[in-house]
Amino acid sequence: MMAGRADAGRQAQLEYSEFQAAMLDEEKRRRKAAKIVAVLGHFLGRDKDVLEGLTVADIGCSAGFIADELANAGAARTFGVDIDVPGLRKAAARFGERVEFVCADGTALPFPDGSVDVLVFNHIYEHVVDPDAIMAEMRRVLADDGVLYLGLGNRLGVMEPHYRLPFLSYLPPALADRYVRLFGRADSYYERYRTRRGLRKMVRGLRVWDYTFPVLATPAAFAGSELFPGAAGRAAQAVLARLPRAVLRALLPVVPTYLWVATKGTRRPAGPGLPQPPEPVRPL
Repeated sequence: MMAGRADAGRQAQLEYSEFQAAMLDEEKRRRKAAKIVAVLGHFLGRDKDVLEGLTVADIGCSAGFIADELANAGAARTFGVDIDVPGLRKAAARFGERVEFVCADGTALPFPDGSVDVLVFNHIYEHVVDPDAIMAEMRRVLADDGVLYLGLGNRLGVMEPHYRLPFLSYLPPALADRYVRLFGRADSYYERYRTRRGLRKMVRGLRVWDYTFPVLATPAAFAGSELFPGAAGRAAQAVLARLPRAVLRALLPVVPTYLWVATKGTRRPAGPGLPQPPEPVRPL
């Protein structure tokens, strides 16, 4: 995962793929990538060759499965950026012919100003030391009409996704460390999540569209049909599709994950209408 500067008490998570097996779960990573590509396709108004002709970079790419899917979606040039050297070696060995993998700190991306059409920053910010510095750097390299995909975990999501312990991310660091040790999950709890309000501050200077409820309400349209398995899942999805938007907005503070698309300019979602359409997020 990418490095940063702000928190002197934390070190960057080098070799993350060596101790987080989920980064090497190819099937799961490719499912995530399919959802990312589908969201980008809707925003861009493209249903085939979604990234055709575009320069794309996956920031925090690790073993490269998502970057490979971005290349498969037609990107003219695809980069994978990380400080996870073992992950990058695995990625280059498998996908190096179609993806350019770069070992680089997220606070100093190796791209000129305004040179990248699409950036992907998917479930990375909680692992880095200074997410605000990385956000500023991504704004720098993003093209004026470019698009930034953000998968963002919420501190107030009840079940912490890495260690599967309820309310873990609610706790201050010292108590969180004791909690993960008590259940034998880890020696310490490294991740640092933000609330929705904190995330809105993090995207200051960008225009943001929220795809969280569009994906949940119409998962098949976004390669996310596994989100609601079985008859009960289909029933829950149908309810979500019909709920008044005011009710959904009331749930936003505790939604576990936000799916946002950000731009530097005035681009709007160009895809077809949805039962729960994407809405703008007001940065703070």
